[in-house]
Amino acid sequence: MRINGHSHLLPYPSQIPKFMKDKEIFWIDDDRKFMRQKNWARPITDESFFLDEKLEWMDKNKIDHAVVLNLSQLYGNGLTQNEMKQALRFQNDFNAQVQAENEKRFTTGFVVHAGFVDGALWEIERCVEKLNMKVLCLPTHYLDTAGKWRVIFNKETEPILELANKYKLAIEVHPYDGEKFIQLENTSWRFHLIWMLAQCADSYHFYTLNGYYKKYPNIRTCFAHGGQLNHINIGRRTQGFDGRPDLFEGMERPRNAVGHPNIYFDTLVHDTISFEVMLKRQQTTDQILMGLDDPYPLGEMENERQSSYPGKLLDLVLRDGLISETQHSEIWKDNVARWLYGDDAQSFIQKIS
Repeated sequence: MRINGHSHLLPYPSQIPKFMKDKEIFWIDDDRKFMRQKNWARPITDESFFLDEKLEWMDKNKIDHAVVLNLSQLYGNGLTQNEMKQALRFQNDFNAQVQAENEKRFTTGFVVHAGFVDGALWEIERCVEKLNMKVLCLPTHYLDTAGKWRVIFNKETEPILELANKYKLAIEVHPYDGEKFIQLENTSWRFHLIWMLAQCADSYHFYTLNGYYKKYPNIRTCFAHGGQLNHINIGRRTQGFDGRPDLFEGMERPRNAVGHPNIYFDTLVHDTISFEVMLKRQQTTDQILMGLDDPYPLGEMENERQSSYPGKLLDLVLRDGLISETQHSEIWKDNVARWLYGDDAQSFIQKIS
């Protein structure tokens, strides 16, 4: 069995409520060529952005099951409270329906807005209790009610983590919206290629400094895109922690989190050297899970110029002797299942088999 722990799915144009387009929150052209928001458009680069075509793509590439995360465009930052509630409710209901109708093929995530903690708690309860969803999708940063950008892991958002801990949820931390608070010209895809990695590292910085991996032992948190900067930056963070203890009073030393069983990273690091750095840092593959980020062009997709295909990086890592056949299989299946369901991982595998 092969499980993809990082996937995305668009609704068909007819499934998107009229208010979403009327208010320019999010919509898709009828010809399915572009997804759009106000003053923003992105080409739809593969047919597998949509459900039926996704299933065909999965069958073609021998992917048995996929974890579908929320769309980053629907984190709700910058919307009014009412607009945000409607947009996130649509996203979560859409994902829940996909899961309910295709439970052997998809596990789907739900999203909340951390700027409105009470509403986030209600939505977590609804998604878990009524919609049977187990993956909480959080952005690395969010816009609070005072108009200030905040990292997702801070004192104000701890009630969200407390409830996630109660429900023993898997959490996916994913970057987006960097161009809204990083004061640089949006050119050459810099916010996807450079700053998304920095955003992930920033959220990991505060997740580990605050010791949330110990404070909330029932949640299992995965950082998207391999958390590439997280691994290479441990030395600098530790140096800073030790050199300026006055800045880190009551916080956890960065190295204490390395290899913790409840902190996960996906495989989407794009080359074997980056994978090797992650592997050497973790000193185990137990917290590394398959993540393709399909169907986006920065995901592991079919690419003739690079002779690429879904799963190529892990095959190259195996070929180079960095992992064993057993570890290769575990990254594709067991590690994803353990991130999703913890001690109930084997029951989940049996359910979807």
